[in-house]
Amino acid sequence: LETLLKELLNFQKHKFFSIFFSGNGPSGICLSYLLSGYTPYFKRHSLHPHPILQRKLEEAPEVSVLDQDLEYLSEGLEGRSHSPVALLFDALQRPDTDFGGTAESVLTWWHEPDRAIPHLVLGRNAPGGAWHSIEGSMVTLSRGEWMGLPDLPFKEWLKQKRRGLRNNRATAEDIAQYYQHYVMKKGLQKNFRCGTVVTSVRKVSAESISSHTQKDLQEDSDSLWDSNEQSTEVFQVDGYFKTVEGDKEPFSIHAENVVLATGTYDNPTWLGVKGENLSYVHHQLSALEEAVKSNSVGIMSDPVLIVGAGLTAADAILFAHHCNIPVIHVFRRRVSDPGLIFNQLPKMMYPEYHKVHQMMKEQTAACAGPYECYISLPEHHVLSFGKDRKCILQDKNGCQKAYKISMALVLTGSNPNLSFLPNDGIDLAMDSEQPVNPKRNPIDVDPFTYECTQEKGLYALGPLAGDNFVRFVQGGALAAASSLLKKANKNPP
Repeated sequence: LETLLKELLNFQKHKFFSIFFSGNGPSGICLSYLLSGYTPYFKRHSLHPHPILQRKLEEAPEVSVLDQDLEYLSEGLEGRSHSPVALLFDALQRPDTDFGGTAESVLTWWHEPDRAIPHLVLGRNAPGGAWHSIEGSMVTLSRGEWMGLPDLPFKEWLKQKRRGLRNNRATAEDIAQYYQHYVMKKGLQKNFRCGTVVTSVRKVSAESISSHTQKDLQEDSDSLWDSNEQSTEVFQVDGYFKTVEGDKEPFSIHAENVVLATGTYDNPTWLGVKGENLSYVHHQLSALEEAVKSNSVGIMSDPVLIVGAGLTAADAILFAHHCNIPVIHVFRRRVSDPGLIFNQLPKMMYPEYHKVHQMMKEQTAACAGPYECYISLPEHHVLSFGKDRKCILQDKNGCQKAYKISMALVLTGSNPNLSFLPNDGIDLAMDSEQPVNPKRNPIDVDPFTYECTQEKGLYALGPLAGDNFVRFVQGGALAAASSLLKKANKNPP
């Protein structure tokens, strides 16, 4: 820890062009790779299936993709993301993957250490972020090869472990291990600080750092995001390290640029109903796994109530089904609602989710179906949880029913925890009246730099910026790296 604190003090002493990321998941890892001097170029003599993109890439093959006009390169690309740079980077790494093709990447990577920019990646967990919090046997929604990061295909890594992909998909445990391996293999570990919690990120004037004490700094920061034209401003990042003994060691560092890559796994959504804070009501799938391990639920116990109709709820149902635990499944939508994720997934590729969807259709309380220990209650919602473990549900006609349950899992999505930002980051969102939400209200960023439109020097990547799949968060890292390198002006072409 002493060495680490010395390093941090060194960071502050030298006028480095320094960047701090909050979050060490796939976005943070990919950006660290790009800022460590690893530079992508168009691979000579390779042929991209998109003829217009091929022609653009041939115009300046000696210029790194990071130094090119990303808006020009990404123009006209279409795919499963709303971000043009996400589509570009994905198309360069996996040229025709959406059409089942296996064309090789058209990028070649060169390590150019003189282009590296000093940076730190702060995260609560080991590199890989939230992937370490997901039950290890859970299978990814995305195809396994789409979980890979630049210049180290996931499939190749899996082959070395003498395993293949199950139905083209990977387990959460494999993904978490792969991300840790990636950081070591690419020599990025010197930039990563795990067991770190950021408690505050705010702008302060550069002069005040040298002339004021820490106490003064805290008193001077009322207008937190207001820019002062007269003085150069930097970000002050406060937080603490968790030591081996479990103590909290505070730190305070300053940076010209800060990248937010914290994902959205932190704050599960609550229903906001009476009794939701009772001890048997949980908001994470891990609670069910722990209850099974401790034998507090089992084949003979009262049913587990699962609320929600997304993939986490489906994972909970599959887990309970596997353990023969009775389930009551409550969700607000109709089973045939086109907005339901199950109605958007190809059956062949996702047989287990298709099975859950079938159970939801066939096993309603009104008509007994072939699946034991499971009841589906579409178009219902929870009214309250009682101290006697009775849950009151209401259907679309206003009819109420009471069920005795052993535990409840409310799995209706999650929101990012941005409590370390002024006003919880709401001022940075597309709709600055509402909390940041990855699907409905992401942080407003420039699509070609990922810099926040409301706050220069602050960047947002991944779900915070509306990119929810690993294969597409990497485009945000490319855009941010390109912007940060231009600011640093390290050997531009």
